[in-house]
Amino acid sequence: MDLMNASNPDAKNVVVGWTEGNPEEGEGLRRQVDEIFTKVNTLEKQVNEVEQFYMSNDNSSIVKDKDSEKHLTSVKKQQQDMSCREAPASKRMQELMRQFATILRQITQHKWAWPFLKPVDVEGLGLHDYYEVIEKPMDFSTIEKKMEAKDGTAYKNVREIYADVRLVFKNAMKYNDEKDDVHVMAKTLLEKFEEKWLQLFPRVAEEEKRRAEEDAEARLSMQVAQEVTYANMARDLSNELYEFDMHLKNLKEMVVQRFRKMSTEEKRNLGTALTQLTPEDLSRALEIVAETNPSFQATAQEVDLDMDAQSEYTLRRLKIFVKDTLKVNGRSSGGISRNNNDKNENNKKNNSKRRREICDALAKTAVKRTKKLSNL
Repeated sequence: MDLMNASNPDAKNVVVGWTEGNPEEGEGLRRQVDEIFTKVNTLEKQVNEVEQFYMSNDNSSIVKDKDSEKHLTSVKKQQQDMSCREAPASKRMQELMRQFATILRQITQHKWAWPFLKPVDVEGLGLHDYYEVIEKPMDFSTIEKKMEAKDGTAYKNVREIYADVRLVFKNAMKYNDEKDDVHVMAKTLLEKFEEKWLQLFPRVAEEEKRRAEEDAEARLSMQVAQEVTYANMARDLSNELYEFDMHLKNLKEMVVQRFRKMSTEEKRNLGTALTQLTPEDLSRALEIVAETNPSFQATAQEVDLDMDAQSEYTLRRLKIFVKDTLKVNGRSSGGISRNNNDKNENNKKNNSKRRREICDALAKTAVKRTKKLSNL
């Protein structure tokens, strides 16, 4: 759903067409149109942002528009609160990891721990099938390095360390036969390790539960803050679009009031030109009449179009539409342009694509936007 954008030439050309013979007035109106387009483009970005937020699965959105940043106070506050909660949680996890390090030190100091302190010397021991049997080699020196690391390779929680310690012994038991000394040593140390782990496990489980609850609460708070933020943005955008709707209606009325009344001859010429349109183009012309005259039956088999009964607004729209359509089809618009001077002829050539009136188009779009945003 796009708003009118500034690259659309039709709207500006319509203003030019309405003010033929009065360049100064036309230039003033064009400036107002340019200002409206600029603001509408800004509103379009904000509306798209709100739509993307409600359409996204995770309700995440990156706000870049300066006008919308004023709505993000609550979201930023929630992000700051999450950071504040992260510090104590990290500190608690570091304490658990310190306690786990004590267990690990007791295991590595056991007299049977020496085969597991360093990576397996696969080539030196001639273990040619080792990597075929063992998918992920592990040893205590590698575990200690990851515990001391300060980058992305470091352990994030105790569970990760626990899993790697078990992997050290499980690898040894998997590769070596049950009667082999290394297998027996690994099995014995694994049992001792599990006993010590059970002493620490209740504190680990308690911390994990607490962390999960805090994360869930933080996500809920963030989601609520985002929903409130974007609901406020939608409300403000709806109000702005309503104001633009009213402004555009006033602008349209001002332009209509300044029209030079179409003469009887011009109306007759316009009626003649309508007969030169193709059936499809004639249907579109009749739709233009119906837009401002709901009682007019544009789709009836027989249509009686009374030019004198039409408003200046409708007549001007019809004139512009007919001229452009006939020009595109390579046909002359006849009497429509017969009374215009050379200056007006040049204006017509420079603005060949004017079909739709900016005020009406933008007003419709604004109303459409307002209705949709009010349902968000």
